[in-house]
Amino acid sequence: MKRIHFDIDTQFDFLAAAGALAVPGAAALLPRLARLNASAPLVVSTMCAHTEDDAEFRQWPPHCVLGTLGQRKPAALLVEPRVTLPPDITPLPDLGGARQILLEKRALDLFTNPNLEALLAALGADEYAVYGVVTEYCVRLAAMGLLRTGKPVHLVTDAIQTLDREDGERAVAEFHAAGGKLTTAAALLASVQI
Repeated sequence: MKRIHFDIDTQFDFLAAAGALAVPGAAALLPRLARLNASAPLVVSTMCAHTEDDAEFRQWPPHCVLGTLGQRKPAALLVEPRVTLPPDITPLPDLGGARQILLEKRALDLFTNPNLEALLAALGADEYAVYGVVTEYCVRLAAMGLLRTGKPVHLVTDAIQTLDREDGERAVAEFHAAGGKLTTAAALLASVQI
C-alpha cells in the first residue's frame, strides 16, 4: 500500500512564536512533525509562497513572503532528496528519487498549484495522510480535496493545530463525516514502511 504524507504549511511564520501568523501551540508539534516527515516514503510539503503584494494579504497579515525566513521550513522538517514545484504554471519536472516535494502555493488551497493534479497522477498513491497547520483552513482544504480523489485519507489528529478550537473541531467532524479516517501519529508511524 503506497501512502503519501501531506505536510501542510509547516513554515516558520506559522510555527515560530515570533512568526507573522504564529499558531499558538504549533511549535510543540515540531518533533512529531519531524518524525512523520522523516518516516514517510514520500512527503508532499505545501508551502505558502506569497509575493509582497499578494491578494491574500487583504484577508490575512503579510506572511510567508518568498525569500524570507518566515517562508522557510525548519530544517528538522526537510527530507533529502527533494524538489520544489512553484505556484506558477510549469510542466511537472522530473521527480527523480525525491522523498520530499515542496509544493508552493499562493492561496489557502493546495489545489491552486496547477502542478498538483499531474503530481497526484504521477505519484499513484493508494492513500494519503494529512497533518500540519491550520486545521480549519489549509489542512481542511487539503484533506477534503484529497478525499475528492476517491482515495482513503487519514487525518493525523495529534499533528494538527487550530486557531479556533470550535472551528477546528467542526473541520475535523466535516472531514470524518465525508468519509475521512482519523488517526494518531503513533498509529501512522507504526504502519509506515520505507
